[in-house]
Amino acid sequence: MKAVLIPGDGIGPEIAKSVENITEAMKLDIEWITYQAGAEYATTTKEVFEPGLVDAIKEYKWALKGPTATPIGTGFRSVNVALRQQFATYANVRPIRSFKGIDSKYENIDLVMIRENTEDLYKGIEYMINDNMANGIKLITREASEKICRYAFEYAKMNNRHKVTAIHKANIMKYTDGLFLEAFRDVARDYPNIEAQEVIVDNMCMQLVLRPETFDVLVAPNLYGDIVSDLCAGLIGGLGFAPSGNIGDEYRIYEAVHGSAPDIAGQNIANPSALLLAFALMLEAMGKLEEANQLRDALAAVVEEGKIVTPDIGGTATTTEFTQAIIEKL
Repeated sequence: MKAVLIPGDGIGPEIAKSVENITEAMKLDIEWITYQAGAEYATTTKEVFEPGLVDAIKEYKWALKGPTATPIGTGFRSVNVALRQQFATYANVRPIRSFKGIDSKYENIDLVMIRENTEDLYKGIEYMINDNMANGIKLITREASEKICRYAFEYAKMNNRHKVTAIHKANIMKYTDGLFLEAFRDVARDYPNIEAQEVIVDNMCMQLVLRPETFDVLVAPNLYGDIVSDLCAGLIGGLGFAPSGNIGDEYRIYEAVHGSAPDIAGQNIANPSALLLAFALMLEAMGKLEEANQLRDALAAVVEEGKIVTPDIGGTATTTEFTQAIIEKL
């Protein structure tokens, strides 16, 4: 089986190498086809993607992506947004689970953030009215809202979860978020055995900090989902352990959601956990559930022991040493 590997910017190539080493160690029947994308690639080529990348994803259907940089306030388009729109990966799925051995204020967190991935303000429809005034359009459709809400309820059903919470601001955004909420209520009627809950986004942020254990599956439009998913990552110690899957009807693109960390790039001290956990999600979707669980368990065991871990989680190990420790646990 062939799949596309996009190392990305900064620490991306180092953590992508970790995935390649573990693929080899586990003797997985996956052949990685590597393509470049991101700000560093664009600096020399003026292109966001290496030629052939889009065609390769179209052919192989699977991709794993490292972090890519998006300079603030420039015309450079986000690689993430471009890929999501290109391949209609409408569902962004972010499992948030606690790891023993990670410094966090919470224990036993087990949430799933499901975010609409193709519209809202991230559609990128914005323009200058004059030199001192800009406008952005918040595009919400019934079709996309129903699709993401149904995905959330189906996910809950298939994974034995019992509640789906819609995140919104329909008290203010009466047409756009109101439409999203209406779609959520319509879909919820088809799942009478799953509790449907509605929470305003600002209250949601507070409730997640106060009592995260009361939530299960969360579903939200694009912007709120982006913000709240990072808040959820904070509950387990940060983005270093936050994998993500971008799911469409035909294509799946998995990624580490953290930044490219240019300050430590090339030093072989980056934590590859988020990309490895994204790889585990990919293996699970490929039907390799046993291998996915083996990888997660090995990673969790190394982290819990705390002896051979990277500096960001209190250790002195290199990326290579951390990866080798996981391989030995496997």
